[in-house]
Amino acid sequence: MKKYGYIRVSAKDQNPDRQLDALYKQGIPPRRIYMDKQSGKDFKRPEYMRMVGKLRKGDLLVIKSIDRLGRNYDEILEQWRVLTRDKQADIEVIDFPLLNTNIKHEGLTGVFISDIVLQILAYVAETERTFIRQRQAEGIASAKSRGVKFGRDKKAMPDRFSEYAIRWHNGEITMREAADALKISTSTFCRRCHELLDNCEDQDDSRFNG
Repeated sequence: MKKYGYIRVSAKDQNPDRQLDALYKQGIPPRRIYMDKQSGKDFKRPEYMRMVGKLRKGDLLVIKSIDRLGRNYDEILEQWRVLTRDKQADIEVIDFPLLNTNIKHEGLTGVFISDIVLQILAYVAETERTFIRQRQAEGIASAKSRGVKFGRDKKAMPDRFSEYAIRWHNGEITMREAADALKISTSTFCRRCHELLDNCEDQDDSRFNG
């Protein structure tokens, strides 16, 4: 049995140290730790696929939290099935040991118990993400209607910027598609979206702290 670790950070500038430290404490050698620095939107991730190709029956995959496997209910459950059923490997989730498939629970296999818990957690996680997206979209629309301005004066965004920002946050289009439609760079679209959302969150919090 070999132990492997997988890390995913959602942006190239996000620090993976917390996940790395957790895997090192599990005794996983660096050569068996695979890391992708990109979105969890799909599973077209080179290091993840390399790792899955290495896994053999009885091997153990260790991850910091279940959301490292994906962003939505269907993706997480599908990869869980591939890893535990097709590859016949075990999974250990550091932040939630009840999901671990390499232990016994009152005589029943860990896979059986963890499958049930996983479906509940994955559903709750996806529901929470949907709620967050809704709040973000509502915040953008509300800020626009109030004529909110953020920071120092900047070059005005194209017409329909808020519309495309909402569609992007709802997962309807990619950042590249939104930027191309608005005829701006993806970096500009990303920066202005995050500035808008940060301001909306601050205003939302002030209602409860003021």
